[in-house]
Amino acid sequence: MNTWHDKLSQQLFGAEDFATLDWHFCLVVDATIFLVVLLIAALSFIIFRKMLTGVVHKMIQKTSNTWDDTLLKSKLSNWIAMLLPALIVLKAAPHAIITRHDGVTIFADTVQSAATISIIILAYLAFNSVLNIIERIYQRFEVSRELPIKGIFQIIKIILLIAATILIISTLIGKSPVLIFSGLGAMTAIIILIFKDSILGLVAGIQLSANRMIARGDWIEMPKFGADGEVMEVALTTVKVKNWDKTITTIPTYALISDSFKNWRGMSSSGVRRIKRSVNIDMSTVEFLDTTQMAKMQQISLLTNYIADKEKEIIAWNQSNKSVDTTNKVNARSLTNLGTFRAYIREYLHNHPKISSDETLLVRQLQPSEYGIPIEIYVFTTDNEWIKHEDIQSDIFDHFLSILPEFGLRAFQSPSDQSFLNLNTHR
Repeated sequence: MNTWHDKLSQQLFGAEDFATLDWHFCLVVDATIFLVVLLIAALSFIIFRKMLTGVVHKMIQKTSNTWDDTLLKSKLSNWIAMLLPALIVLKAAPHAIITRHDGVTIFADTVQSAATISIIILAYLAFNSVLNIIERIYQRFEVSRELPIKGIFQIIKIILLIAATILIISTLIGKSPVLIFSGLGAMTAIIILIFKDSILGLVAGIQLSANRMIARGDWIEMPKFGADGEVMEVALTTVKVKNWDKTITTIPTYALISDSFKNWRGMSSSGVRRIKRSVNIDMSTVEFLDTTQMAKMQQISLLTNYIADKEKEIIAWNQSNKSVDTTNKVNARSLTNLGTFRAYIREYLHNHPKISSDETLLVRQLQPSEYGIPIEIYVFTTDNEWIKHEDIQSDIFDHFLSILPEFGLRAFQSPSDQSFLNLNTHR
């Protein structure tokens, strides 16, 4: 016989024995005792949470690290503190509620089941908070940019959620969770179908991390999905890219394995950035340099040595070929304004403080077309910041376009229909 109920029944109803009370009165006794248990559980939660929070505060204050401040911002201490009252209710329910209905302790079993489910949920939330804390702390370190773990943690969370769900179901139906786990084997095909994207994303995420193909903060281009910007997040099933126009593009993780994309990380880490641009020269302005023009070119400081060396080379070649009529420019070797302009560009870039001398420096003439003769510049700036790089590139081409007349050259520009009309009118 339960002495708690006997004493309480004597105090409330003057009954000599709990069993002599009416069933409804028994419920009142059980409810009264259970309310006391709930009160004790609530007090234990308040006291334990205060103690736990105090201990965590003291531990964090003693360290000089900043990453442990993440513990204060999480709800981990709340979930752990709530486990204690749930355990008290679970253990006290069989002793606090002993009233039977049709020979079954249905009320005690219901309370125990609710307490068990609460413990499962709280344990899941506590583990989830631990994973979130670890992820936030990990993201503070530089290695997180190269090896993202968000996808792995999402898989762990899914596994924990499935396990918690199975435990809750087994508690509700009163069966062993082993039976439910064994039954999942027959549902493997359905599970694979449901979690197809997650499974593909997990495999892709492992490949991306293992091969270091993509990381948070990388600049990637993927025209198929309209992505051109910085990687914000590498998750289990998706990769979020913040485009330069401030829009967000979401790409399936496995698409980064199955399709091609461009990652600009190499450029960012190298410290240099390429300029590859052409100036189209009007072919009708290309000509040989005469003596007057040669003298003018020699006054350009960057061309002084070039002109002197070329003059010696041309004179030597012409003297070694005495049979050649040097008065005819077609027969003799001569400098052209276009070749001299290319030499000037090369010297100018060699002396430019923002052009890398350790990387490829190339000035070349491309295939002539209906748009003139392209003179392509292929160099690398020592500042790879986007805005500064564009400024350097613009300044260089501003200079080249402005000095074209000094070489007797003109940039090609497609005439408009109105220009042709005006030209024909003047004729």
